[in-house]
Amino acid sequence: MKKHHEVDGIAIERGILSLVVDGQRIQRDLKQISPALAAATEEEQKEFEVSPSGYGIHWKLIDEDISIDGLLGVAHHPTMSRRSA
Repeated sequence: MKKHHEVDGIAIERGILSLVVDGQRIQRDLKQISPALAAATEEEQKEFEVSPSGYGIHWKLIDEDISIDGLLGVAHHPTMSRRSA
């Protein structure tokens, strides 16, 4: 499995999501990235898992997912479509 990102140190405090992605500290306001996560209880916010590939974070109690690329502002462009003969 391809590892997209190394994700560590995830915490939510005073409405701010903090985490370390590929060695870089990232902080984002929950209201800007996920109204559902911002409205969740502290218990719901603490119950998460990082995907094995490092692609995203899932909060199972509120069924919310956040992609790491989205947090970083990384845009992926579709590959060129194949040409038929």
